[in-house]
Amino acid sequence: MSTDLKGELASLKIDRNRKTGSPWRWPLLLFLPVILVLGVLYFLKARQVFAGPEVETVTAAVQTSSTPDAGAPVLSASGYVVARRKAVVSAKIQGRLAWLGVEEGSRVREGEIFARLESNDYAASVQRSQAALQRAEADLAENQRQLRLADKLAQDNILAVDQRDASASRVRMAEAGMASARADLAFTEAQLANTNIRAPFTGVVVKKMAEVGESVAPIPPGVTISSASGAIVALADLATLEVEADVSEANVAKLGDSQPAEVTVEAFPDRKYKAVLRQVIPTADRTKATVQVKVTILDKDKDLKPEMSAKVTFLEPAKAKVEGAAPERVVTVPKDVVASRDGKSVVFELVQGKVKQRSVTPGGDRQGESVVREGLAGGETLVRRPPETLKDGDSVRVKP
Repeated sequence: MSTDLKGELASLKIDRNRKTGSPWRWPLLLFLPVILVLGVLYFLKARQVFAGPEVETVTAAVQTSSTPDAGAPVLSASGYVVARRKAVVSAKIQGRLAWLGVEEGSRVREGEIFARLESNDYAASVQRSQAALQRAEADLAENQRQLRLADKLAQDNILAVDQRDASASRVRMAEAGMASARADLAFTEAQLANTNIRAPFTGVVVKKMAEVGESVAPIPPGVTISSASGAIVALADLATLEVEADVSEANVAKLGDSQPAEVTVEAFPDRKYKAVLRQVIPTADRTKATVQVKVTILDKDKDLKPEMSAKVTFLEPAKAKVEGAAPERVVTVPKDVVASRDGKSVVFELVQGKVKQRSVTPGGDRQGESVVREGLAGGETLVRRPPETLKDGDSVRVKP
């Protein structure tokens, strides 16, 4: 029994020389998959960086046309859309506005009454002038009757010649009085008519400058919308919209009569309006060293508004078509292919996985694409939307 007890006590003894497992083994086993995934991702990222950025490509197209187009851009100028025919409309007489039938954007026809002044005083003046004219007509009729009687009595030697001449003088005085009454009536009628405010031409109200109950008055010539006081509305004929732009003195010599142009406005940058040079103002602005030019918009639409900011691009005149000449060959590329580097227009051609920077000369637009006058022959594979960091010789990968 003592032997069994010794064995049991020996089994309970702690062996201090026995090795136990590491406490870090299980956490390492748990994080090992994460470490492997991160390593794979890092390898793929490093491979992608090494291969270069992923880009889209397009092929430069070649178009032919037998119709000559306007040439390359000559110069650009900034300005504003204005109405060639515009006016600040006021009353011809001073008075209080009794009725106004327009708002901003209202269309009016030439001669249409769109406002009225209080007219009771002028109507009373017309009635008084009419009564005075009636008295003058009655006086003339009576004096003419007396003159006929005096003529008969003078022929019968009953009335002295002097008395007959006096009757004739009274007739002439009555005629003068009636003429004066007629003039007074015409004046008062004109004053009454001036209480009706009429449109001087067909156009659109671009600004309302008075309300019913306000006093209005005639305004002197040369008053602008911003400085008008006493005016009623500002009116513009939108059919006469054009662009006024400032051109540097050094570039004015590049412009000629009826120079073709394209107009864009900041409100609709994707639209281009055909235009033509109408006038070069024969004086310069010494403070800005510029000359103002006026450009007529040929295909204006309802979205164009006066005072919009605009940009005018003048083009070379179209070349005359030569009978029997071969069709013109033009290279075109999407607009997002052309980039700017150091102030120059460039494209990036893809050659065996690397890009080659090529300088080009743009030549306007055709059918929504950019025309390349020089630098491409057509058929080249080009990078679309090249990143700002892309440079000559970089390796790239083409998107599927």
